[in-house]
Amino acid sequence: MSGPSTSVDTPTTATAHTVLGSVPADQLGVTSIHESLLSVLPGAQYAHDLTLDRVDIFDTLETKLTDFKAAGGGTLVDATGQFHGRDLPLLEALSRATGVHIIASTGQGPESMLGGYFLTPQTNPPTPWPAQKWAALFAAEISEGMVVPRIERRGAAGLIATAVTRAGATATDTELLRGAARAALQTGVALSFLPGADPLGELEIVLAEGLEADRVVVCGVDRLGSDGLAQKLAARGAYVTLDHVGTEGHHEDNLGATGYLTDTARVALVADLVAAGHTDRILLSSSATGAAFGHPATDVAFTHILDSFVPALRAAGIDDATATAILVANPAALLTVR
Repeated sequence: MSGPSTSVDTPTTATAHTVLGSVPADQLGVTSIHESLLSVLPGAQYAHDLTLDRVDIFDTLETKLTDFKAAGGGTLVDATGQFHGRDLPLLEALSRATGVHIIASTGQGPESMLGGYFLTPQTNPPTPWPAQKWAALFAAEISEGMVVPRIERRGAAGLIATAVTRAGATATDTELLRGAARAALQTGVALSFLPGADPLGELEIVLAEGLEADRVVVCGVDRLGSDGLAQKLAARGAYVTLDHVGTEGHHEDNLGATGYLTDTARVALVADLVAAGHTDRILLSSSATGAAFGHPATDVAFTHILDSFVPALRAAGIDDATATAILVANPAALLTVR
């Protein structure tokens, strides 16, 4: 694929930021909204027993993205954020080689995954970074380009992604949410967050910053124990992502252990949301990890949604127009810079 310039483009109301430049949002096609191509637990790259061979990583990810393209995929959103293995030259090369649009994200969180620099500024006593500092950090990666450590800035982030401590938002998590919301409001890029113990309350923190609900996506609504949550969030106007399609029951990741619905239960959840009039707020992803170092991978193929889950939706009575809205129209609307 011959890609457009990698320079940061001036946002318009009809485009989305990809790693190869802005593209018309209506050309994104089938979009998986919350995946991870290369995920590296910070510091794992220095471990004596791990080898990050860039050629092997490229070959592995190229195969997975080629399969995604062949299955009908158009765009993959890499939601790893700033310091978990995001490798812009790698993502650019993969997009050119496979023809898959790749949208990279800025953002950090939750508190447990932050480096000490962000947790203990040189104050006495130490205090969390305030929201405005987070806002400036994230907004610069959209307006000036994402940082390639020690090299340069290049390419605009297409999504702000953060997460809240699962046991409950800390003071730092709250400042992260507020800062991410301010950066989204300033730049026109949408905000995605993985909630903690109070998803509705955390959404209200974001909305209190002035961000419209339709610029926010709340992930994790397919966790066990989230009965009724997706409907409440969608009724508030936010997008909701069933973000672990293909993972069932207990799962361990770099944020700890979580339980997830079965895909059968996810199909029922989608059907319930559609019946309640929330088709335009549903998004899907697998949080699949193409290559992981230093933490357990989510070993689900990028093709799983198209190969397995969508046929299950259709078997349950979800028609083609509804499936297209969920897979194509909804992510395009969310990812449009405005």
